[in-house]
Amino acid sequence: MGKATRALGTTISKGTVPVLIGGLTSIGGVEITAETVDVTTLDSLGGYRDFIGGFKDGGEVPIGGYFDHTAAGQIAMQASLDAGLAEDYIISFPTTPVTKWTFKGVVTAFKVGDVDLEGVIAFGVTIKVSGKPVLTVTV
Repeated sequence: MGKATRALGTTISKGTVPVLIGGLTSIGGVEITAETVDVTTLDSLGGYRDFIGGFKDGGEVPIGGYFDHTAAGQIAMQASLDAGLAEDYIISFPTTPVTKWTFKGVVTAFKVGDVDLEGVIAFGVTIKVSGKPVLTVTV
């Protein structure tokens, strides 16, 4: 039977010199999907369609939490959205051995400000994975 790991301690950071994006309550997972290409021909067997794998997509990584106007990582995300460039990201899990996702990503959404009478100021970002994300387990 597998061992479950508590999520507490999972982090995401950005940049070649990693800057932590703090104050988060959720980090979406990297979800890789693949398109298919229909290669059915008139002589395909049994009247079934045939497919081969096409382009892969690393998906989107939504993150959310509490807005902290003093948190450099949070504030940097708006600059990333404005720049529109693919930057380095690392999602680190609290596991032994160390497990992490590394990928390039483009910020496609930046949100601050869902508020209500009994709540706190919310923060949210969506990062579109660009290229191949890499999952590593370092022993």
